[in-house]
Amino acid sequence: MSKMWKTRITALLVLLLGIGLGFFVYKTEVSHRSLAPEVEVTGWAKYPFKLGLDLSGGTHLVYKADVSQIDATELKNSMDALRDVIERRVNIFGVSEPIVQVQNGGFSNAGEERLIVDLPGVTDVGEAIKMIGQTPMLDFRTENPNKDQVQEATVDENGQVQLNIDSQFVLTELTGRYLDRAILEFDQTTGEPIVSLQFDAEGSILFEKITRENVGKSVAIYLDGEPISIPTVNEAISGGKAQISGNFTPTEAKLLVGRLNSGALPVPISLVSTQTIGPSLGAEATSAGVQAAIIGFLAIALFLIIWYRLPGMIAVLALLMYVTIMLSIFKVVPVTLTAAGIAGFIISIGIAVDANVLIFERIKEELRKGDSVPDSIHHGFKRAWFSVRDSNISSIITAIILYWFGTTLIKGFALVFLIGVIVSMISAISITRLFLYTLNIQRKNKLISFLFGSGLSNAKTIITAEAVSK
Repeated sequence: MSKMWKTRITALLVLLLGIGLGFFVYKTEVSHRSLAPEVEVTGWAKYPFKLGLDLSGGTHLVYKADVSQIDATELKNSMDALRDVIERRVNIFGVSEPIVQVQNGGFSNAGEERLIVDLPGVTDVGEAIKMIGQTPMLDFRTENPNKDQVQEATVDENGQVQLNIDSQFVLTELTGRYLDRAILEFDQTTGEPIVSLQFDAEGSILFEKITRENVGKSVAIYLDGEPISIPTVNEAISGGKAQISGNFTPTEAKLLVGRLNSGALPVPISLVSTQTIGPSLGAEATSAGVQAAIIGFLAIALFLIIWYRLPGMIAVLALLMYVTIMLSIFKVVPVTLTAAGIAGFIISIGIAVDANVLIFERIKEELRKGDSVPDSIHHGFKRAWFSVRDSNISSIITAIILYWFGTTLIKGFALVFLIGVIVSMISAISITRLFLYTLNIQRKNKLISFLFGSGLSNAKTIITAEAVSK
């Protein structure tokens, strides 16, 4: 098999790949849109576009983290742990694709650490704040050695007897900080929900020590400052396992397990701002972004075909493949699309066109020297590569800097722009060249000169020459 046929077969396979990706994008989107909300997502519908808060609507919460007591060397780890805890807590409630990000103070606001929480589809601010919730404070308390000296009950102003239960117990070192996991179980006899606790290695040692020192005495389990269980210790308990039994409903027990497993907040936070974006506004932004992308692509395609003719048509084909590759990446990775991200996608299309313009101008220069079409294509790509490489590397560096130092909004733009630049460089250098090589044009005539020319001056020259020959 000749080299030319291998090139043509490769080009055909690449074209089929592009068609397959286009079908994947179309099929997954149609399947997702036709899926009822209560139906389990399977098959093609598992790959929808992941829309950001500004496109899908929802709630945007900004929390300020109190890092005054955190050492500078532990600041990043503490904020990352805070993000993970909040993300797990939000996911417990089944929020669709929540986005939890840390926003560093930077140079101008050193120490001003913030946590950004985006909850798509949740437009009730009160509900959103409730979802974040407060950390359930779990602690174990032993009997107060001086409890006989403490008044067990008092009478309030209304004549009600108030038991001083808290004074009967003292705090220990064992808290929810040492909790490894919580499990929901049911008593085999009564069917009552039970929350089983498993402590980590350090917590297991503390729990065994507490139970050994308090055999025959009561150990109270407190949740959010309220006693929920006061069992009597019969023997020392090793292995770090404990149980909480109380008047739980299955739903309450499940919620408690989820909140305990979400962990304690390593850094205190306070809500500083909220923003609600309605679904209608998000739909309008999505429609406007898609419309802008389509108009931009058509304008670029029209310019390439009119100005660069045959190479321009091939460049448009490569751009179509670029678009299908990008949309497939958005679905499979997935990439969260925001209005800023769509803008980055449109700009990356312009970057791809810029590479094609450089390549086609170099090919035209080689043709003017008298080289054959295959040689002109080869030398044109070789000469343009260094300019394309340098411009794309500078764009990649810019995107990385924007993503590293930018806010949440800027990061969405930078990520899509970075992916777009990399894919566009591959499509411009590899796909366009592959399709041009399949032409295998050996002879030059007026038609070939016109098809590989550019601008209006070349067209006028061809038309004038044909008129003179007649």
